[in-house]
Amino acid sequence: MAKRRKFSAEFKAKVALEALSGELTLAELAAKFDVHPAMIGAWKRQAKDGMVAAFSGRAEANRKDSEAEVRELHAKIGQLTVENDFLQRAFARR
Repeated sequence: MAKRRKFSAEFKAKVALEALSGELTLAELAAKFDVHPAMIGAWKRQAKDGMVAAFSGRAEANRKDSEAEVRELHAKIGQLTVENDFLQRAFARR
């Protein structure tokens, strides 16, 4: 059974950018980068969607939402750590 190949974000961006330039066809790009044309088409669509989000402000809103979520999760981790330490000390006394 063949292993599934993983591509870095930089590689995907490079291939998608070349696909968006339109200098080569998807088949030519597939041969050049040894990737299936359908995968290149998917990366191209994903790059287009990302550009729309970048210019519409959705990317900034998503980033702010994720930062708020990270802060909330760090606070929860801190709270659980304090509770865990308290309970360990309480049960250690017995």
